[in-house]
Amino acid sequence: MNLVVRPADDDDAQLIADLTRASWAGTVTVTSSGHRETAQRVTEQLRAGGAFILLQDDAPVGSVRWAPHEFEPDVWEIRRMGVLPRCRGANLSQHLLEAVIHQGLASGVQELRLAVRTDQPRLLDLYAAYAFELADELDYSHANAAEPPPRVMRRVLRH
Repeated sequence: MNLVVRPADDDDAQLIADLTRASWAGTVTVTSSGHRETAQRVTEQLRAGGAFILLQDDAPVGSVRWAPHEFEPDVWEIRRMGVLPRCRGANLSQHLLEAVIHQGLASGVQELRLAVRTDQPRLLDLYAAYAFELADELDYSHANAAEPPPRVMRRVLRH
């Protein structure tokens, strides 16, 4: 199995939207806005931040995005990470997460944050293994009002 993580560009917006919807289908509650992802929204997020696409044997199987926090530009929020259901169980998402961590370090970002949905508690351990810590004092800036607020985790990259 050949794995490659590559940076995304505007031409990948539709692919990323499709990957997000397919990755979240049957896993994330239907009220999540990820199920209604559009290429236009992805393009806006790419221009504000960036994304990576995970390729397995040259086929796209996952993606992740990040963007600077609205009020704290030295903090990146990791968003919409997902791997296609047929590719789960092989810890492929770690490659996406590691790519964002390395990008943040190379860019001199102070901190990375992500939100863990209340219906996905198993992800807390995954992110903790990458030195993310619960930050219950923080609210997720893009929380869906129709759902319980997610738990925010942070990883400090520099002090």
